[in-house]
Amino acid sequence: MPNSKTTRIVLVTCGNIIEARRIASKVVRKRLAACATIVLGPVQSVYRWKGKVEAAREQLLLIKTVQKQLSALEAEIKHLHSYEVPEILAIPVLWGSADYLKWLEENSQS
Repeated sequence: MPNSKTTRIVLVTCGNIIEARRIASKVVRKRLAACATIVLGPVQSVYRWKGKVEAAREQLLLIKTVQKQLSALEAEIKHLHSYEVPEILAIPVLWGSADYLKWLEENSQS
């Protein structure tokens, strides 16, 4: 029976919707993730980059996957992403519907 201990939600910010769609599609097709959700409408990020405070409108991507796919997922995102240092943060899932977790696990494996 699947459990939430290995389930991860990966946050990725992208420079535009085209990049977000490309990354989402590729990681799901490669079974590095079961699902990728693009938050429509830009988010506003404020960050420090090379000694300066910057601000940018970005697209937020929520990728649902399992722990063992994180290294391969990171490599694929870095390959496809336009940023020198893309945001890739994995957040553990505390709980999830058993049916959903089973589906997610089955669809996040090569």
